[in-house]
Amino acid sequence: MLHGSAGPSAAEVALLDAGGVAARLGVCRDTVYELCKRGELRHVRVLNAIRVHPADLAAFMAGKPR
Repeated sequence: MLHGSAGPSAAEVALLDAGGVAARLGVCRDTVYELCKRGELRHVRVLNAIRVHPADLAAFMAGKPR
């Protein structure tokens, strides 16, 4: 990150895998996949895996769509 920047760029933010999301929500990975399948949790697919942006997880946890 460059000195004086406002924060990490989109490329510098690490996306969370299903296990990381499950740990933060206190649920199993299958539940995370189901939330994504139903469209309740915003995510992207990377090959055969899901990834969730931390801001999308925070919005989900706050009950607000992003």
